[in-house]
Amino acid sequence: MARICVGLIILGAIGVGAWLYARDWAPARDKFPTQGVSVTADNGAIDWATLAAQGADFAYMRASKGAAFRDPSFARNWREARAAGLRYGATLDFSLCARATDQATRFITTVPRDNAALPPVIRLAIDPACTVSPGRDAVLSELNTLVNLVESHAGKPVVLNLSREFDERYDISSGINRTLWLERNFLPPDPDARKWVMWTASDMRHIDGVEGPVRWDVVAP
Repeated sequence: MARICVGLIILGAIGVGAWLYARDWAPARDKFPTQGVSVTADNGAIDWATLAAQGADFAYMRASKGAAFRDPSFARNWREARAAGLRYGATLDFSLCARATDQATRFITTVPRDNAALPPVIRLAIDPACTVSPGRDAVLSELNTLVNLVESHAGKPVVLNLSREFDERYDISSGINRTLWLERNFLPPDPDARKWVMWTASDMRHIDGVEGPVRWDVVAP
């Protein structure tokens, strides 16, 4: 029994150590010089000056989700990230449960025209709250409509932030010719598998200036 208890203590200590390492981890700057964060209202009030001092070069902030949701922190985050000297951009969380035209309207009426902003991002991830399962052709058609409307507003090409699960289901990366931002915790995507310009390296990093974990993103070298 004593040996079992000691073993459990050791395993627990290893688990805590791994968690502490993971929560502070970021890719090496010599390999990925440009790094930043993705945030939403779930991150609470952000101290943008502190975040910039901790090494964030840019910030993407959620503007909208689907057709009905406007992130309540977007306007403040947009204004304060710019004031802190970070490069800044807006994201739209795509929903399979809403029409592309309605989602574009929500995004366009939330995000101001700003030539200094980074390219807009459409995030493609499976939402458990949306239970519809349209075919690939229908999804690609809606996405093409959404991409065209958002690009017309922003005046620059969108970036597709693509989760592994969404891409496996709909093969988006071969269906729409746009720059890719891939989500792969801790291990970078295979550079030979597809062209990508950004990578979400961790969705559990803790950093001064933000409450709770943030999505830590890096730009391909």
